[in-house]
Amino acid sequence: MAAAARAQVWAELDGSSWDLVIIGGGIVGAGVLREAVRLGLRTLLLEQRDFAWGTSSRSGQLVHGGLRYLAQAQVGLTWASVRERERLLRDAPGLVEPLAFLLPVYWGSHPGRLIYGFGLELYDRLGGLHAHRYLGREAFVLAAPHVSQDQLQGGYIFRDAQTDDARLVFRLIREAARHGGTALNYSRVEELLRDGDGRVAGVVVRDVAGTDGEGRGGSVARVHARAVVNATGAWADRLREQVGGRPRLRPLRGSHLIFPGWRLPLSAAVSFIHPNDGRPVYAFPWQGVTLVGTTDVDHGEDLDREAAISPREAAYLLRAVQAAFPRLHLTAGDVLASYAGVRPVVGTGKADPSKESREHVLWLEEGLLTVTGGKLTTFRAMALQVLQRLRALLPELPPADPQAPALDPLPEGPPSLPGWPGLDGAAAARRLAGRYGAAAAQLVAEAQEGELRPIAGTPYLWAEVRWAASHEAVVHLDDLLLRRVRLGLLVEDGAQPLLGRLRPLIQSGLGWDDARWAAEVERYQTLWQRAYAPPRLPAETQGQVEAQSRRA
Repeated sequence: MAAAARAQVWAELDGSSWDLVIIGGGIVGAGVLREAVRLGLRTLLLEQRDFAWGTSSRSGQLVHGGLRYLAQAQVGLTWASVRERERLLRDAPGLVEPLAFLLPVYWGSHPGRLIYGFGLELYDRLGGLHAHRYLGREAFVLAAPHVSQDQLQGGYIFRDAQTDDARLVFRLIREAARHGGTALNYSRVEELLRDGDGRVAGVVVRDVAGTDGEGRGGSVARVHARAVVNATGAWADRLREQVGGRPRLRPLRGSHLIFPGWRLPLSAAVSFIHPNDGRPVYAFPWQGVTLVGTTDVDHGEDLDREAAISPREAAYLLRAVQAAFPRLHLTAGDVLASYAGVRPVVGTGKADPSKESREHVLWLEEGLLTVTGGKLTTFRAMALQVLQRLRALLPELPPADPQAPALDPLPEGPPSLPGWPGLDGAAAARRLAGRYGAAAAQLVAEAQEGELRPIAGTPYLWAEVRWAASHEAVVHLDDLLLRRVRLGLLVEDGAQPLLGRLRPLIQSGLGWDDARWAAEVERYQTLWQRAYAPPRLPAETQGQVEAQSRRA
């Protein structure tokens, strides 16, 4: 949505009436929006920050069943997840792609070959396929030559999938908008409206785009709705408090390290056991870099402040990769970037955060329907359950088709791209079609001379920056560099060396003058250094990590 279109929506918002208002612009809110529009509901989605700003741009980037959840006897969650994984692989080529996983087995280690084999057999059966097999030591080393070979027995190969979580959110929102839905970012719900019976009947929302930085100022609108869905994830208890709901959520932080692909080279994902506590950790190739995750710790910090990896988490993940890939001699200095997301988990008081269930929940309280918990992979199943539950408020709602595609089928083949040096035209076209859907052809058509070339060291084309600035509701520079395109995670120093080349593309698309550009660059640099830069480990901590690695 361009700035002019956004302004027009806001001009007509106060006093408007909708069938459904969705609060929260992450993957669950976007999924509910897409399915609600499919059923013909006049639907408005409101997000207090940027679309996918929270957990849904900072997940582990995996579309998977969660093998560790199966080990915790969460069979129902795993079954639903692997079924949705297969659906997304079918419906979203170029955006959700198969990912081979390697699981090393060491002599004398736990769980061991037999238990792993049994778990993977069940994992595959739940997904309706047979995609795992055992590799002997020599074959496994060929597949993962940098893995620790001390006491290596062999290992398994199995299949899951990966995505770009933020792009999945944007495609869902764009497709919903094409079919009549409306979505506004930087639109903060400040109050729930009630009808004469005290039930939720709308919201008071403030336009926080371009305010004073603290959310003061900006237009305020009273929006009426027959139903309101709270899809704010880890923030859900805040709205529930307005309807008397007691706090139920236990926000858990999951943090990741990003290494340059050349420094931690992998042809497939590798899942391994942390030497300190036996938790599973993974590393896999993602958009030209290698992603390492994840932690699972209580997040007791302000949810309105962008989450960041702690020194303790950074040392934990660094220790894991040093033990798993000892020949690479990785250090904190090799880390390219980091990020952290906050999971919305229903707390049950378990001492170990990793033992808390990842099942999603729905609560209908005084007319407010809250959906929270769950996983990226199951967003569509969650959305369908929300619509089923909404029939208590919208009895005429037709049944959803559970077999309908998660995303719109592409109307034609992928856009044709030239064979620039460093660009595989067919692969890049598939990638564009997956990320932008029916808009991919227009993106290519609007590219100017040289903009269909790849940005060095990344899979992104210069044209994608132009497109994002012109068409994708960018309000701040970090919206573009951290979510629309991932240059802030993939390029050294948060892509700051590219700002000179990016500047004319962004300014022309957004209409920013030089003063606004300077302010946005300063804002972005401050944010990146605090929440996305390589973690700074104290010298003592770094020395301890390296000493442990040498002893391993």
